[in-house]
Amino acid sequence: MGHADQNKKAGNGEPNSNAAVQPEGATRCSDQSSDVKVKTLTCSLTGMAPLFTPIKIGGLQLSHRIIMAPLTRCRASPNNVPNTKLSGEYYAQRTTKGGLIVSEATNINPQSVGHFCAPGIWTPEQVDAWKGIVSAIHAKGGFIFLQLWHVGRGSHSAYQPDGRPPVGPSPIAIKGQTSLPDGTEAPFEVPRELTVEEIAALLDDYRKATNNAFLAGFDGVEVHGANGYLIDQFLHDGSNQRTDKYGGSIENRARLLFEVVEAVQKVWIDAAGAGTPKAANVALRLSPFGKYQDMSDTHEAELYGYVIPNLNRFNLAYLHVVEPRVSAGPDAIAVVNNLGKTFSGPLISAGGYRPDDANQTVMDGCKSNPPRAVAVAFGRLFISNPDLPLRIFLRTDLHNYDRSTFYTHEAVGYTDQPFLKDGEIADHIKELREAQPDNEKLQAAIDGEIQMLKVQV
Repeated sequence: MGHADQNKKAGNGEPNSNAAVQPEGATRCSDQSSDVKVKTLTCSLTGMAPLFTPIKIGGLQLSHRIIMAPLTRCRASPNNVPNTKLSGEYYAQRTTKGGLIVSEATNINPQSVGHFCAPGIWTPEQVDAWKGIVSAIHAKGGFIFLQLWHVGRGSHSAYQPDGRPPVGPSPIAIKGQTSLPDGTEAPFEVPRELTVEEIAALLDDYRKATNNAFLAGFDGVEVHGANGYLIDQFLHDGSNQRTDKYGGSIENRARLLFEVVEAVQKVWIDAAGAGTPKAANVALRLSPFGKYQDMSDTHEAELYGYVIPNLNRFNLAYLHVVEPRVSAGPDAIAVVNNLGKTFSGPLISAGGYRPDDANQTVMDGCKSNPPRAVAVAFGRLFISNPDLPLRIFLRTDLHNYDRSTFYTHEAVGYTDQPFLKDGEIADHIKELREAQPDNEKLQAAIDGEIQMLKVQV
């Protein structure tokens, strides 16, 4: 995502023995993107069962559909090196066996930086730091994709290595203020328009960052094309008024997006080995109708009506969509829902979800025609509830987050958030068991699910 505080709303596979049990009368759907069937459950045990059915994402088989969304937390060093110990603990705390984490947005080069102490992936030191974090996740049986990030005009000359203004598609500034490295605020600057030659160099930087992500051990990469950052800026005519091959028509404005995805995917496939499961793990994030950082377009529906179907040629691991239900009205939501049906692969939906509506979103995907493989990304709730999947399964209370600790560069509000205690877990398990005491399959499913979701602190 770019920030923990923005965008209030950040299958395939047969359910295994650890999945919630299918009661009598539950619905079975088949996912047309795969020859493997999915049992979508309407389980009276928790009411959350669809979130706990497996889903195939690229070359990964996930054990549940609760994804940790990318969240900028600003815990890296001032030179953008991840804090292996602190961030390794933070991510490991939120790792479940077979679960997927999308990393915080990670800068691809020095020019892409727009936030103090946000991590990078362009130097050997950064790669080595990420290795330790990724290893901590893998040690607990989890998976992680790295989100590749360039903020474009969202930066400031104070962050730029040459002290020049930030870059963008056109010299159009974002309205409002931005935070500087010294903690003060200043107006966003008028960006410098990228030349065609600089765009070619930018694509090389995406390639290098992708290869570095592979070297760091990430399971996949997600291109950040959302939330008003560089790729999103090129897509929208409110920020892109170029007259060359990267501006004007929708096709031209989408050119950079497709060139980045193509470049990233080729490098990733070459590194992983064509035909291997890992080679399939390239994804993209978009935010149709998003308003963050002054995004606007005169024909938003037409823009994404062109972009999303044309992504199918890449066979992406998933498309990560920031739903517009906070930033736009019901008409926009309906348009995005229809556009999602034009994408042939799995969808990850983000945007301020609570457990009940997340569960319904997964169910709606299964019941749609054709059925869609859908998972849901949770952002800020993962900050204050490191054992979020377990809490959702047990239907426990969720802790509120503290915005004042989102970007404070320290452990407070980061690795000190509360977990369910063993006694609390036992009490909730007892309630689940007592609901259907004679159902042996149900009892076995509870045991398996708890073992999969319980975070070992």
